[in-house]
Amino acid sequence: MWSFTSSIPVFGTVHDTDGHGHDIPTTSGGSGPSSSRSGDDQNLFDDYEHSPIWHCFLAGGVGGIIGDSAMHSLDTVKTRQQGAPNVHKYKHMLQAYRTMFIEEGFRRGLYGGYCAAMLGSFPSAAIFFSTYEFTKRTMINDYHLNDTFSHLTAGFLGDFFSSFVYVPSEVLKTRLQLQGCYNNPHFNSGYNYKSLRNAIATIYRTEGVAALFFGYKATLARDLPFSALQFAFYEKFRQWAFLLEGKDIYKHDLSISNEIVTGACAGGLAGILTTPLDVVKTRVQTQLPSQIDISTDTKIKNVSKPVTLTNSIFKSLRTVYTSEGFFGFFSGVGPRFVWTSVQSSIMLLLYQMALRVLSNRESEKLDL
Repeated sequence: MWSFTSSIPVFGTVHDTDGHGHDIPTTSGGSGPSSSRSGDDQNLFDDYEHSPIWHCFLAGGVGGIIGDSAMHSLDTVKTRQQGAPNVHKYKHMLQAYRTMFIEEGFRRGLYGGYCAAMLGSFPSAAIFFSTYEFTKRTMINDYHLNDTFSHLTAGFLGDFFSSFVYVPSEVLKTRLQLQGCYNNPHFNSGYNYKSLRNAIATIYRTEGVAALFFGYKATLARDLPFSALQFAFYEKFRQWAFLLEGKDIYKHDLSISNEIVTGACAGGLAGILTTPLDVVKTRVQTQLPSQIDISTDTKIKNVSKPVTLTNSIFKSLRTVYTSEGFFGFFSGVGPRFVWTSVQSSIMLLLYQMALRVLSNRESEKLDL
């Protein structure tokens, strides 16, 4: 049975090892949840429990890049809403999506910043999943620590190590999403990069390498609570789903439809609750350098610029509330909810499928 106990799938619940770091499932005559598994369940359990870390690395990267690709247009709408809160045509999700599609097109508008996103998508997801699995197995199997504590710590470290890759790509992605096409006649963000390469060169020349890590603290402040909330919600939602289906969580599999629904609900709800932190993160990463005076610079005049935020999370939250009120915290909440729920379901399912394919190929090689 697939046993999900955090925001990232954790397969199996037995943690014995053979002394070399490889998990050994409990036999049918032993105690514990696996003793009540059917033959098919036990085989699936064996496949995933023995997945090498490099399988997790590849499967995580595949799941991450496809999930991010599928939902990039909604992420662009969310970024435009949060980065330009005073522009009326971007106030509502469907209106903003339609407006951007008509005015700027699909590739240059809704999928602006896509290459920057892909620059960090595969490596960051791969690093996250492999770090998560390695840390989880080490803490549970070698040090026999509490499962929940191990999963939370593994998620924390996975986010932390992957952040060195995804934060620079996030800065590039959000600026290009906010900008849209080069010389955008429909919206002036204050940025006007010709391409991803030009954006990297311009940022390096005018702002320095440190600019690629703008909003680093804000990004971690958003992502760590998101993962923790997603873990708690996902665990509880799956328990309710098993009760709804009248199944024993230790003996049966949850239907695929409910696996998708529970993952989507957990990701979506966690996404809603962490939207204020996402607003701060987006604003910090996309706001114009403080030394630029937009009132006199003719190249970027008529910019609908939100208030400038500092690197302090609490001060930034207070600034958003003072200038925009309570609803300013939830700018872009609609597309963020859709993005986090659907992307979460896609990524987790593809992660599982990729692990299974890699495991089957490994077994075929051993049989030859």
